[in-house]
Amino acid sequence: MKYAPLSMDEGRILVKIARMAIEEHLRGSENLRLPDDLPDVFREKRGVFVTLEKNGNLRGCIGYPEPVKPLIDALVEAAISAATGDPRFPPVKPEELGDIDVEVSVLTPPELLEVESPADYPSLIRVGVDGLIVERGWARGLLLPQVATEWGWDAEEFLCNTCMKAGLPPDCFYDPETRVYRFQAQIFHEDD
Repeated sequence: MKYAPLSMDEGRILVKIARMAIEEHLRGSENLRLPDDLPDVFREKRGVFVTLEKNGNLRGCIGYPEPVKPLIDALVEAAISAATGDPRFPPVKPEELGDIDVEVSVLTPPELLEVESPADYPSLIRVGVDGLIVERGWARGLLLPQVATEWGWDAEEFLCNTCMKAGLPPDCFYDPETRVYRFQAQIFHEDD
């Protein structure tokens, strides 16, 4: 399914709502009041991730890789989970909010990559454009497109790191039981 890209204004609204959801939740309120005039695109099922950074360092990142919920619902849940449920970090404290930057990545549906040989995977990965999902059995790891450029990885390093994110060996993509997916993302920052 093809999705129309979101506008910068729609992206700004998403980032603002993500911050509002976090702030309301940390205040103990469960009554987030969303604007009545939300764009129709927010009701489409989309994958979305919310990334929190504090002083340039990752502070939380959670989301929905698949388009299983309306964008607005997935966004609110991902924002709250990024702040309070990322197992790599303690929950965000209200006094930290001033130091935290919010980023929203709206995803295209993941596309399974099919190759003659697993050695062909890197040639299908566009660093800085594609995000990756590596899956084998119950193990699954995802890295957003911006991660590879932030770390200066080439396509093979990106693939290896996505394998490790799944808790698998870095070369697991050579195993025929491993599935590799790519997706793209529109990324919106609070300072845009």
